Amino acid sequence: MKPPLPTIEGVAPSCLRLPSTEDRNILEYLGERFPRIEAKIWIERMRRGRVVDGSGNPLNPESRGRRGSYVFYYRELEEESPIPFEERILYRDDHILAVDKPHFLPVVPSGRFLRETLLVRLKKDLLLEHLVPIHRIDRETAGVVIFSHDPGTRGRYASLFQEQKVEKVYEALAPTLPGTSFPLVHRSRLKEGKPFFRMEEVDGPANSETRVEVIEVRGDITLYRLIPATGRKHQLRVHMAALGIPIINDRFYPDAGPAGSDDILRPLKLLARSVSFPDPLTGRRMRFESARELS
Repeated sequence: MKPPLPTIEGVAPSCLRLPSTEDRNILEYLGERFPRIEAKIWIERMRRGRVVDGSGNPLNPESRGRRGSYVFYYRELEEESPIPFEERILYRDDHILAVDKPHFLPVVPSGRFLRETLLVRLKKDLLLEHLVPIHRIDRETAGVVIFSHDPGTRGRYASLFQEQKVEKVYEALAPTLPGTSFPLVHRSRLKEGKPFFRMEEVDGPANSETRVEVIEVRGDITLYRLIPATGRKHQLRVHMAALGIPIINDRFYPDAGPAGSDDILRPLKLLARSVSFPDPLTGRRMRFESARELS
C-alpha cells in the first residue's frame, strides 16, 4: 500500500492496521497500541494533519476507527541526542547505494532513534524516497551497508543475501589468544537469551558459523578478520566471547554491562570491512570496502 502521507525530512510515515474486532473511537485504538503516548499528543498531531486514514483523509479525536482499516502517522520524538559521526557514500548507481556507517548510528528508526539514523539521514540528504536497506549491521558496529533505491530491482539484490551469495568480511580488535592455531572456524547454535536483546549459545545443531583469522598481533591486542558464513544476530560478538576473546568495548558480551548512555570515546571495536557480491543485473563482481580503521 502506498502511504498517503509524504516523506518529511527523511522521515516516512508509519502505518498501523486496526484490529478486526469492533469499530471504536480512534483515540481508544491509539491509546491501547501506544500506552506511553498521551491522548493530548495524538490530538495535537491530528490538528496538524499528521494522522490520516488509508485514503489520506485527516482523522480527528471524534473519528471512528473501522475494523481492519489503516492509520498513517509520523513518529515524533521530543528529544533525540545528535550522533556526532558522519556516514560516507562509497558508491551509487541507478539501483543501489553503498554507505560507510559510523559507530553508534542505527541503520533504521527504532526506539529512541528516528532522525539520527542512517536511513533517515540518507533519505533527507539524497532525496531518495524508495531507499531501503538490503541488510543491516548493529548500531554499535561501523562499516559497509548496502541499500536499494529502485523497487523494480530490489528483489534481485535482496535475493543475493537470502541465497548467501554475498561475502561479508569484518575486522575486530580483541585480546590476543596465545597457544591457539589460526585460522579457526567456530560453530554453535544461537538463540535469543536474557535479557531479550542478547543472544546465547545453547546445545543443539549449529545454526551459526564464523571463520576467524589473525591479521596483526599488537602485543596483548590482536586485529582479527571475521568471515561469517551465516548472519545470526550478534553472531560475531557471541562467537568471539565464546572463544575467550570478547571484542574490545563490547557492553553485551560476555556479560551485559549496566544500562546507560553511549560512551563515544569507547566504540565497539568491530568493523564491517567489506561486502562483495555478483551484480544480478550485469554479472560484474561488486566489492565495497570501508575506509575506516580500528585502533
